[in-house]
Amino acid sequence: MDRSAVEAVKARISIKEIVSRYVDLKPVSGRWVGLCPFHQEKTASMSVNDEEGFFYCFGCQASGDVLDFHGRINGLEFRESLEQLAAEAGIELSSVPHDPHAAQRKARNRMFIEMHAEASSFFQRNLKMAAGDVALRYLHDRGTTRDVIEKFGLGYSPDDWHGLDNYLKSKGRNQEDGVEAGLLSSNDKGNVYDRFRGRLIFPIQDLSGKVIAFGGRIITDGEPKYLNSSDTPIYKKGEHLYGLNLARSTMTRSKRAILTEGYMDVITLHQFGYTDSCGVLGTALTSDQVKRVAGFCSRIDLIFDGDEAGRKAALKSSRMILQHGVACNVILMPDGEDVDSLLQEQGTEGLEQCMNAAPDGLQFCMNTLRASFAPRDIVAWAKNFLSELSDPSLRAYYLPRLASGLGLSEVDFRRDAGVSAPPRNTHQPPRQQPKRQPEPMQANQGGPLSTGKDDKDDRYFLKFPIQYPDYIPALVEKGFANILVTEWAKAFWEKLINTQHGQLLGMLNPQEKSYYIRCREEMRDSILTGHALLDEWKHICNKIADGQQKQSRRQLKQALHEAQLSGDQQRINDCFRALEESLRRDDEQH
Repeated sequence: MDRSAVEAVKARISIKEIVSRYVDLKPVSGRWVGLCPFHQEKTASMSVNDEEGFFYCFGCQASGDVLDFHGRINGLEFRESLEQLAAEAGIELSSVPHDPHAAQRKARNRMFIEMHAEASSFFQRNLKMAAGDVALRYLHDRGTTRDVIEKFGLGYSPDDWHGLDNYLKSKGRNQEDGVEAGLLSSNDKGNVYDRFRGRLIFPIQDLSGKVIAFGGRIITDGEPKYLNSSDTPIYKKGEHLYGLNLARSTMTRSKRAILTEGYMDVITLHQFGYTDSCGVLGTALTSDQVKRVAGFCSRIDLIFDGDEAGRKAALKSSRMILQHGVACNVILMPDGEDVDSLLQEQGTEGLEQCMNAAPDGLQFCMNTLRASFAPRDIVAWAKNFLSELSDPSLRAYYLPRLASGLGLSEVDFRRDAGVSAPPRNTHQPPRQQPKRQPEPMQANQGGPLSTGKDDKDDRYFLKFPIQYPDYIPALVEKGFANILVTEWAKAFWEKLINTQHGQLLGMLNPQEKSYYIRCREEMRDSILTGHALLDEWKHICNKIADGQQKQSRRQLKQALHEAQLSGDQQRINDCFRALEESLRRDDEQH
């Protein structure tokens, strides 16, 4: 990993600016505060420290730097988050070959975004004009309210070969750029014309709300019924979901995502209060889409038609979701219904009945396998499922459930799948295990894990140099390292003293980073000054002195033991005198 590039990104990208794209931030006592997007809350508990470049939630302890926030809220791996923010900041990553056209490509992508915004305005304006009456009637007949039409920015493309083409020309755009942006099309003869004609238009937005593509439904006669933007430099349909930008905030509170297929299904779900809904964009669900949604929730509810095609899609989609370690329910619509028609005819009660009857994803998969697959295909499916898990540690969770639900011998299934069996419980008393240093923090929690006195003491002592870094040189001189016991604390101290203050976050692992940020944020409300700070400094110094005495005493005891083994009486006497002197000084001080 190019550490200099990471630091350059964090230097150029303001965490306050990134967070404010998703959270309404307000200044409070020198910091920015807003509702945390990672858990449900009514009172703002997330703090953004723009000066030091980190965020921290006092409610759920979510924390990190700008890369952590961007990755978590967009469901991205660290590398993906770094690449996106580096591109935004105009920073080249050294592991990626130099691209002499990067600046030009970035400028063109920005132009394509602007062209899509212009096209969206054009389509929305048409929906309100006489030419759009046919689309407006269609929406009203389906029960779509004007508020929802505005919320989703719906529009209409007139049945005109050059309506958008001429509009873009009036904005100074040329046809070649319109074709590359996916807004216009060209035929073999070189003729250029509008891609969308006579269609109800659904703008597709990225998570920041920028329009990057469109979907269009034919209103009168014609084929295809739905026409979607093709892939362009700013849009890859296997990566985005329809309505996710609008559903994201509800998902982070409900910890659930409702995932369906059609544009109108998503819109109707939102209209009936299911604002954590989004849709797959004209393709089968992809791994990238699952990762993106999973960044906001812990459960995905799939809604599919109840026909054979819907069941096949549900089997494939639920399998993919489960393999990412995300909970899943499969909601199949009654025959002849989709979620839009069900809600319009039966309201939320009809959908809730379907939701309450929905099996979880793993149970649905097993039910489908037993009903429709041959035994050899069932076993092959189960083995492939285990081998393709995103995290191999999930095998321990899924394997016994699959074996039981599919009627397989767990022992034979483990052997065939190449998964070792868990240790057997022989009902014998547990053997005494050697003591281990406790782990300082949980890997998936925001703060340190209290696992023993040594751990608590080390966290208490490290809090002082974290909150008052100006004292670090003096602490080094006094031998602060001698009072630290656990290995994680010693490693953390080394990073504190060997890293420049502004670059420290980039050197910490996720658990160290969480602990550091928590200490820095807690300092805002309980900063020590004057006599209180002096008293704490004296206390730390006394503890350092105690630690040095204990270390010296341990060394003397070791030397005494070695002298006794060798029979060196002179060394034995010297060690005894030194130990007595150490104990005498200790008694005088206490």
